Amino acid sequence: MAKYEENTASCKTRLYNALKKAYENLLKIRGEPGEIALGFALGIFIGMSPTMGFQMPIAVFFAAIFRYNKVSAAMGVWITNPLSAPFLYGLTYLLGAKLIGLKNIIPLSEQFDLEMLKILFSKAPEILWALIVGGVVSGIPLAVISYYLCYSAVQRYQDDIKRKLAKQKEKFDRKREEKRLKKEERKMEGG
Repeated sequence: MAKYEENTASCKTRLYNALKKAYENLLKIRGEPGEIALGFALGIFIGMSPTMGFQMPIAVFFAAIFRYNKVSAAMGVWITNPLSAPFLYGLTYLLGAKLIGLKNIIPLSEQFDLEMLKILFSKAPEILWALIVGGVVSGIPLAVISYYLCYSAVQRYQDDIKRKLAKQKEKFDRKREEKRLKKEERKMEGG
């Protein structure tokens, strides 16, 4: 049991560190906060679509067309990754199925056999449609929320950098002025 708790804590630490690193990388992207936030929101929206495996090229393509930040669009897509995809696609399917009125939500049995595969393939258009509808309906509010959160974080980070640079410039200018004054004093004393 202690080994399980140790592994769980280690996984949580790694996940936290990965999320923190991704957040820091997002903040450090060069560009206007609006372009970065729009790219990220686009990536989040496309990340909710049932296009796993093609999401990143799709997001980068549309970011290029709309002149959003392509790097942040690619990062936004990472919302759907192998760990989160089953959960997200499950939710988008259930939401989409409910919205389009699918009554026969497919009960998956513990035994996955040829008959179950035939049923899934026969229902593929309905499943895909439910995933699309659910992805759009959940993707829009997530994209809007992520835009404002991303914009705020990037703007705050860039403002902090500008303040730090202004302080350094002020300190440099002050030292340069002090040197200039000392130089003039020496000239006056020696002059």
